[in-house]
Amino acid sequence: MLAVDPGEKRTGLAISAGRMAVALPTLQMKGDGKDGDRIAKIARDTEAGRIIVGLPLNMDGTEGPRARAARDFGEAIRQATDLPVEFWDERLSTAEGEARLREAGLDRRELSKRSDAAAAIVILETYLEKHRP
Repeated sequence: MLAVDPGEKRTGLAISAGRMAVALPTLQMKGDGKDGDRIAKIARDTEAGRIIVGLPLNMDGTEGPRARAARDFGEAIRQATDLPVEFWDERLSTAEGEARLREAGLDRRELSKRSDAAAAIVILETYLEKHRP
């Protein structure tokens, strides 16, 4: 399973390793219409069976412009792969991921570089927890 924390400049990625989530290198977004293809290639390369795209809902559960952009990105990924693509509520995943990084003692510069991947880990872990048999 591949989790995607979409962003305008950077997209965090994580894969499942059993019941754990492991970060992949952050993808720099190019905005050239091929970012969905890049995610699909990563999913193939990591042998993911499903792609989970973080959906940044507003705190009241409604969808704003960022959620619509995430849905559009998820649709681009869906068109580039035959894998199932699901959306997952990612509210507070970035805050949770950054808190974990601070607990691990990372400085501000390292935190900035790793926060997208940390958010993808939180997205995947919450998805796995909810779908545990």
